[in-house]
Amino acid sequence: MGAVGAGAAIWPIINQMNPAADTLAMASTEVNIGALEIGQALTVKWRGKPVFIRRRTVDEITETRNVAIDSLRDPQSDQDRVQKDEWLIVMGVCTHLGCVPLGQKIGDGKGEYGGWFCPCHGSHYDASGRIRKGPAPQNLEIPPYSFISDSVLKIG
Repeated sequence: MGAVGAGAAIWPIINQMNPAADTLAMASTEVNIGALEIGQALTVKWRGKPVFIRRRTVDEITETRNVAIDSLRDPQSDQDRVQKDEWLIVMGVCTHLGCVPLGQKIGDGKGEYGGWFCPCHGSHYDASGRIRKGPAPQNLEIPPYSFISDSVLKIG
């Protein structure tokens, strides 16, 4: 009886530590990607941060796969960074100091490697989100994601 009473007494304290409903709602987001043409990009927010979604061209895929892995600061193959070849999903936050790289919009500089360029300190990423030049220590982070269908992506 004492254990049950103690459990009942501390349950409100433990329960208040559970995430609030608004926090749980941010845990995942679904994105309609059906309208994105090859070569186009989309930026969405997830957990308050930008996520870059890019439908890559055949040339972008080929170029990223022709890079010698041992030449990369943060060695990772393109195949290890994608679930479907033409779709790249990365966090839009530079791994140096947290700035948002350019390269999502038409007219943005994509850096020397055709991916993204961070204007804060000059990091260059390729079309697989891998760091190729500049002070960033790591590749752009890959968020947890899955394809619900051919036109819907779930992030988180």
